[in-house]
Amino acid sequence: MDNQGTFNYKVVRQFAVMTVVWGVVGMLVGVIIAAELLWPDLLQGIPWLSYGRLRPLHTNAVIFAFGGCALFATSYYCAQRTCQVRLFCGPLAALTFWGWQIVIVLAAITLPLGITSGKEYAELEWPIDLLIAVVWVSYAVVFFGTLAKRKVEHIYVANWFFGGFILTVALLHIVNSAAMPASPWKSYLAYAGCRTRWSSGGTATMRSAFFLTAGFLGMMYYFVPKQAERPIYSYRLSVVHFWALIFTYMWAGPHHLHFTALPDWTQSIGMVFSLILLAPSWGGMINGIMTLSGAWHKLREDPILKFMIVSLSFYGMSTFEGPMMSIKTVNALSHYTDWTVGHVHSGALGWVAFITFGCIYYLIPACSGGRRCTAYG
Repeated sequence: MDNQGTFNYKVVRQFAVMTVVWGVVGMLVGVIIAAELLWPDLLQGIPWLSYGRLRPLHTNAVIFAFGGCALFATSYYCAQRTCQVRLFCGPLAALTFWGWQIVIVLAAITLPLGITSGKEYAELEWPIDLLIAVVWVSYAVVFFGTLAKRKVEHIYVANWFFGGFILTVALLHIVNSAAMPASPWKSYLAYAGCRTRWSSGGTATMRSAFFLTAGFLGMMYYFVPKQAERPIYSYRLSVVHFWALIFTYMWAGPHHLHFTALPDWTQSIGMVFSLILLAPSWGGMINGIMTLSGAWHKLREDPILKFMIVSLSFYGMSTFEGPMMSIKTVNALSHYTDWTVGHVHSGALGWVAFITFGCIYYLIPACSGGRRCTAYG
C-alpha cells in the first residue's frame, strides 16, 4: 500500500510545520514578558508591547497556535492510520488549516492593539470568535466523517480522546464566548457579575481538561505505543481512563474560584471532584509509562521516547499538584502566588510541549516519505 497516496498527509505536514513556527513565536513572547517583569522599562513603555497586551498573546499563541496546530496534525494522522481510510473531505480539511492560521494571525494583530473582550482565555473579539466556530465545526465534520467511513469496526481509544476534546471545546467556545456585538471590533459579554467569573473559571478548567489534557492524551495513546513498538499496557485501563476523565473533569471548574463570590458549596464540589481526578489521571500516566515494559532499553537512545516519557512524568506530577492545590487550606496559601504560575507551566512545558515535540519528531519524517526517527531504523 502506498501510504503517501492513500492518506492525506499534506494537511498533517502543514499543521506540523506551523506547530514548530507558532511554538517559537509563543515561547519567544513568553520570554519577552518574563523579561518585562524583571525590567519594566525594557521596551520603553510602547503600549502594544506592554505586559498587559503581550501576556494574552503569549497564552493564546502557546495554547491555541502551538498546541492547537499540534492537535490538528496528530488527530488527522491518527484518525487516518487507525481507521485505514483517507481523511474525510480533503477541501474541508484544507479549510481548517487556513482558517486556523487566519485566526492566529488576527489574534496576533488585535491583542497587542488592545482589541479584546477582557475575558481570560477567551480574549478574542466576536468576529474572530465566529471564525473559530466555523473552523471548529469543520474540524468536527472532517474528524467524525473519517471515523464514520472507517474500514475497521473498532474505534481506537486515542480517537475517543480526540473526539471528546473536539466536542467539549466546541460547546465551551460557543457558550463561553456568547456576547452582544456593539461595533465591528467591540462586544459586551452575555453574562454579568458572578456568572461571568464562573464561565471564565470554567473556561480555564475546560482549557486544561480538554484542550491541554484530553487531546494530548490522544497523542499519548497513539504515538507512545507506535514508537515503543509495544501494545498499550492495559487497553481496558485506557477506556476506564477516558470515561472517568470525561465525567470527573467537567465538575472541577470551581477549584479556580476558591474564596470568591462563588457559593461555598460550589467551591467544595470543585475541590472534591479535583481530588477524585487524581485517580484517572495517574491511571493514564501509569498506563503510558508501563507501555515501555519489555522495551525500556529503547529509552537509552531513542530521542522520541525520551520526550514522551518525560512528558508523562510531568503529567503525573502536574495532576498530583493540581488536586493538592484545589484543597481549600492549601489554596489559601498558594492562590495569587507564583506557585500557580509554576503549576501551569509544569503542565504546559513539561506535559504538553514535550509530548508535542516527540510527536512532531515522529510525524514530519513519517509524512514526508522518510523513515521513522528511531535509533533502530
